[in-house]
Parts: sequence; C-alpha cells; structure tokens
Amino acid sequence: MDTSQIDREELGVNVIRALGMDGPRKANSGHQGTAMALAPLAHVLFTRIMRYDASNPEWPDRDRFVLSAGHASILLYSMLYLTGYGLELDDLKEFRQWNSATPGHPEAEHTDGVEVTTGPLGQGIANSVGLAMAESHLRAKFGPELCDHYTYVIAGDGDLSEGVSHEAASLAGHLGLGRLVVIYDDNHISIDGPTELSLSDDAEARFASYGWHVENIGEVANDLDAIEAAINRAKDVSDKPSLVILRTHIGYPSEKFMDTSKAHGLAFDDEEIAAVKETLGLPNEPFWVPDEVVDMYREAGARGKSEVEAWNKRVDSFEGDKEAWKLALSGDYGSDWQNKVEVVAPGTKNATRQTSQKCVTALAAAIPGFIGGSADLTGSNGASIGGDPLSKENPAGRQIHFGIREHGMGSALVGMAKHGGVLPFGGTFLVFADYMRPPVRIAAMSEAKCVFVWTHDSVGVGEDGPTHQPVEHVMSLRAIPGLQLIRPADLSESIGAWQAAIDTDGPTALILSRQGVPELEGTSVEGVLNGGYIVQDASDPDIVLIGTGTELHLCIEAAETLKADGISARVVSMPCWERFDALEFADQELVLPSNVPALSIEAGVTLGWERYADVAIGIDRFGMSAPGGMVMENLGINTDNIVDTTKQLLDVIKEAS
Repeated sequence: MDTSQIDREELGVNVIRALGMDGPRKANSGHQGTAMALAPLAHVLFTRIMRYDASNPEWPDRDRFVLSAGHASILLYSMLYLTGYGLELDDLKEFRQWNSATPGHPEAEHTDGVEVTTGPLGQGIANSVGLAMAESHLRAKFGPELCDHYTYVIAGDGDLSEGVSHEAASLAGHLGLGRLVVIYDDNHISIDGPTELSLSDDAEARFASYGWHVENIGEVANDLDAIEAAINRAKDVSDKPSLVILRTHIGYPSEKFMDTSKAHGLAFDDEEIAAVKETLGLPNEPFWVPDEVVDMYREAGARGKSEVEAWNKRVDSFEGDKEAWKLALSGDYGSDWQNKVEVVAPGTKNATRQTSQKCVTALAAAIPGFIGGSADLTGSNGASIGGDPLSKENPAGRQIHFGIREHGMGSALVGMAKHGGVLPFGGTFLVFADYMRPPVRIAAMSEAKCVFVWTHDSVGVGEDGPTHQPVEHVMSLRAIPGLQLIRPADLSESIGAWQAAIDTDGPTALILSRQGVPELEGTSVEGVLNGGYIVQDASDPDIVLIGTGTELHLCIEAAETLKADGISARVVSMPCWERFDALEFADQELVLPSNVPALSIEAGVTLGWERYADVAIGIDRFGMSAPGGMVMENLGINTDNIVDTTKQLLDVIKEAS
C-alpha cells in the first residue's frame, strides 16, 4: 500500500493506532481502544511538548509522563520504542508475556521511561501530585537552573472516579502545583457501558473548586495543533495545576467498535484490524513501522541531548549549595545523623513515637532532602521536622501538612520517592493504614524509597476503642512482599529502624507506640539491622522469649521471674522479620536455635508467628474501650501470661519426652 501521500505526522499517529491494536491482538490480552483514541495526544506530548532525552532516561530535570490510565500501556510502550528509550519492536511483540519489557501495565524499575507503576486506577494521578511536589520543592530550594520541569498525566474516567483522585487533586490545588498538567481522556465509555450509567460528575466544576485551572477543549482529539495549543496554555498557568478535558472516541476510527464498551478490551480481531488499517491507509501487516516514522520519533527522542548538555553546564557553574544538591540526588545519606540524636537514659519511659521523633529531628538537621509530615497528626505521630511548612507560598518548606488524606498522602509519597532528590515520609495512626494499602503495595512493587510512619500500634491506644486499636494490621502489612516493616522497642531500636530505612532501596514501615516503654539495656542499632538479635542471654537456655516493640520489655521482666523459678530464658528482639529472614540460616540459628523451644509475644494477631515460635501470645480478637494498660492486661499482654505460658510449654515438652 502506498503511504507516500500521508503527512508524516499523520502517518506516525496512524502507526501508533495500529500498534495499539497489534500488541494486544498478538498477546490475546489487553486494551486496544484507548490507545487508538489517544495516539494523537501521545504524539503531541512526545514530539512537541515534553523535554527529555530518550538515551538518558534518568536525567534529573526531564519532564515526567504518567499514564494513569495504565490499562492503555501499549500506548506508552509504543512511544518508548518509537522515541528510542531502548525498547525494540520485538518487545512490543512480547506484550504481556513472561519476563518481557512490556508487561500488562507500566511498571517502574522494569522498563526505561516508565516513571511510576500504574494500573490500579487513581494511583497514577495521585503519584503525579507527589512528582510535582518534589519538583516544586527542589526548584524552590536549588533554583530553576537545576530543577525546572513539568509532570504530564493522561487520566481517564476511572482515575477520576476513584476516591484517591479527590484527595490528591485537593492537595495539588491547595499547594498550587503549577507544573502539573493532567489531560482527561473524556471518552464517555467504561467497561460496563456508557459512563453515564454510574458517573454524572461535572469534572470541570469539581477541579475548579479544588483550585485548578480547567479548560474543556472539546472535540479536537485528532487536531494536533489544537491539543498542543491547549497544553501550552495550561503550562502558562504557573500558580495552579491544570486539567485539560479532551473529548475522545474510544476505538477511533473503527466503524464497528468506536464509542462502544467492547473497545475497552480486546475487541479488534484480525478482520476488524484489517478494516481499521485500510481506513488509516496502512498495509495490513502486523507491527508495520516504516523507517520514516521511526526516524521522525527518534529525532524527537534525541532532541533533548542539547538540553541535557546545557543543564550539565549549569550544574557545573552552580554557585549554591552544590554538596546538598549532590547529596539529594545520590540518596547516600550515611549514618552521621545518629550522632545528633538526643540521648535517653536507660529506664526512661518514652513512647516509640517519641523516640522516633528524636530521630526525625536529627535526620532533618543532617539530610537536606528529608521531607515529610502527617495526615493531620503531626504531634501524635512524632512527624515534626520543624521550620516553616511546605505551602503554595513556601514550596521550599520541608514540613508537609497532608491533611486528612491518608490515601492521597501514601500515593504522593510514592511519587516523591520516584521523582528523586528527596527522602519522603508520612505519618498517621496504624489503623488507618487500611486507607493507604494501594499505594503501599505499589511502593513495594516499584521500590519507592519512602517511609510510612504508623503510630498508635496496638490495643494500647486505649479508650478510643476497637475502631482505633489495630490488631491485624502489622501482620497484614508483613504479608506485602518488598515492604520492610520495623517495630522498634526503644530509642536505640528507633535509631536502627530509621537507619534501616535509609539503607534500603524501597519502602519502610515504622510501627510505633502511643504508650511509653522503658529504654532497655542490650538493644542496639546493629541488632535492628540484622532484624532479630539477642538482647539478654542465658547460659544453656530452656526457652527463648521473642518480643517486638512494646512487648520486648515484658520478655525481659518475664526472664527475671523465670530465672527465680530456675528456668533459664534468652530474650530476643525481632523488630524486622524481613531483615532476619535475609540472614544466612547459620546466623539465624545463633539467635533462635532450633533445639530450644521459643515463645513469642506481640500485641496483635498470632497468625504467622509459628514460623519462629512454638507458642505465640497475641490478640486474636478486636480490642475494647478502656485505658490502654487495662486492655493490654485483660487481653493477656503481660509478664504473668508469659511466665505461665512458658511453664505450660516446658511441661508439655517434658511430658512428651
């Protein structure tokens, strides 16, 4: 077929539409229609709008692109191939296959050019708020000569329907993130049928009420110049994030499936693909990409090389705090901050949220990129950095007031972490980790280096009752692969917990108490870094008592009582399962010898403790409203129960032998 009469840009757009059909068709899985409809928008972004160098995907001052409508991943993969990020045509042919570079939804740390992992709807648009927050903060701190870029997002009706988009958009408007531009793919089609079945929101009014600049550009989905002009108008609004509403037609230009819910999935078979390609003036050949189209996009992908060179020169001549800039980009924060932590005398009682606060204060003084706050619980969470808060007027501030937006906070933390240049943390009560689970899972999946600070970690919360008393939360979070969870017992372990977070390329969960616990002898930073270690030993122990967090001191007290009764007990702290499990078996055996019975105690569900202990003391029910100490006592989280249960266990073993 002769395509010589087709304008080169039009030909490129048509090739993108064809790849949007071919990739899912070969995989027999995926979403075709959205990629087809958005091909012109993708073309405009990657050839006319965005600043990037495809050969240098980690350039710190690149524009960020987020495909929040991650089900249309074939669109992003097609652009990454065409513009030269390293994907080959064979990678598109391996779409959604085992160990391919083009998985079913875009995954950060898996494919160059993918900034954040998207697919769970709403996460991408919320991550983008974090990306924009990091850019705004670094630009204010180091100047636009080092940091001056935009975040562009493609979002669909599903993204705007999910609750997290409301939280994130509200925060973005409040902070005036003017370099955030979201293009809303307003196609009026969901999987079940027309969006009108379940959605009658006025997106324009909604985002305007959040403080966004909004422009509805209507039926121009195939007009490259109109799309470009609208995005440039959005860029000109410097004090507000922007929403550009673009009316598209899913499955365009198919006469059979355009504007139907079938186009949301795998509607286009060989016959319909051939018909669409004929309409587009393309040969009916799978994965057909002519050299002239590749050349056009590779030119666009290489255009940023000169901008990278100019940026490098600006960095070299930068007269500001160059060491702080280098430290922020490297993320290599060392351990010197530990020397700045205020010392606590043994026996002094503090809640671990308070000992963590001491670490936060020291980290803020030592690490320029340390940034974070709380979901309206700054003092309660020990999440005070100090100084002026980050705001629309002061984006250089480091104290973030996320407001009561736990889900949005979690997603923003992921975005900030994936942006780079900052070490972000966010705090709330542990029971509200339920609101944050989607971004926590994405953080673990994408190795986002952020810290989730969760306090009020057990029924020790007390009078607020079972709605605020976590019991299943710690164990459910331990079940997430790639999430490092640490429950420290005192200041020494809190220091170790924060050091472990700094040393880990991925997310960390810090589980902290409301109630006070004593500073203990024998706890250590090094022990936390090993995950589990001996706090108090005994020669030829009869029993190993394993505790975490606020229950560790109960094990030490029980060991003393047992000693008086002629029973020798070793006390082991197990603040981090993930780190302990990473030790060699021989090193684990030195701490938990397989020939010595073990008892664990943790103020939460006992599920899972069987991997380390013969008997587990815990709470396999919801709590009660009463003073925290009384609740703990009545539910068996006390020294007497450890002593009695130990004796029962040893009696059973003795009888069995």
